[in-house]
Amino acid sequence: MKLIVGLGNPGTKYSNTKHNFGFWIIDQLVAQRSLKFKLGKGDFIFAQDDECMFIKPTTFMNDSGVAIKHILNYYDHISSLDLLVIYDDIDTNLGKIKFRPNGTDGGHNGLKSIIYHLNTDVFDRLKIGIAADLAMRPSEQYVLKPFPKSYNQKIDNVIENIIDGIDYYLKFGIDKTMNNFN
Repeated sequence: MKLIVGLGNPGTKYSNTKHNFGFWIIDQLVAQRSLKFKLGKGDFIFAQDDECMFIKPTTFMNDSGVAIKHILNYYDHISSLDLLVIYDDIDTNLGKIKFRPNGTDGGHNGLKSIIYHLNTDVFDRLKIGIAADLAMRPSEQYVLKPFPKSYNQKIDNVIENIIDGIDYYLKFGIDKTMNNFN
């Protein structure tokens, strides 16, 4: 079973912010598969089909590792090697995506929390660029604001490409996906 985890912040206050790109992807994957979210045994909600569990932590971004640790503790037959973590990156241009099998947190507090709580940086991840032609500093203000409406079509195209990438990843694994989508 693959765990597809989108990072973001809970609540309507944050639902349209750039920092919730991971949640947007999970919402799209769940909707395409006509699934429904359920409360998890810990700080997360999930939807599930035969192959995947689609997860949104209910912790704030900086505590994402707590939620993922709850998941792995409850589903003890699943390991960090079954994870794909989807997160935003302010240092990558909007539209660029990058799949990776491991690595550092790159300054992302959600990833930092996951690496700390799992005690490993070996898990698949998908970085989504959110840098646009907008004032991006201070970064904590930039990520907690929505994109202007003029970006809606570009964002829809990015989401479509990401969904294609994740579907490809589920069929062919991380190496082939990196070769075809990075």
